[in-house]
Amino acid sequence: MIPQIGPRELRSWQTDPTRPQPALIDVREPWEFEYCRIEGSLLIPLGELAARVDEIPHDRPLVIVCHHGNRSGYATALLQRAGFGDVFNLAGGVELWASEVEPTMRRY
Repeated sequence: MIPQIGPRELRSWQTDPTRPQPALIDVREPWEFEYCRIEGSLLIPLGELAARVDEIPHDRPLVIVCHHGNRSGYATALLQRAGFGDVFNLAGGVELWASEVEPTMRRY
């Protein structure tokens, strides 16, 4: 099962100083990332993820991001198989994030 986190829940987590902050890994393509992104996200396109897994922090929770949540769901499963234990898929991706949390974000 792929652990999910919603945009509002993620925002609440990000603003809670008592919780360790998650690393945001964006698995979209570079042009998508340039168009819009959640501030502080690290871009590692899905096609490069397996080869770049060493760039991903092991010492904090992870939230994986894409446009709608499909690619990030696949990436979440890949990272779980690679030994990452505290990893979540951002349900609805940046599209739902823009709708629920950051309405001024550019959308595509």
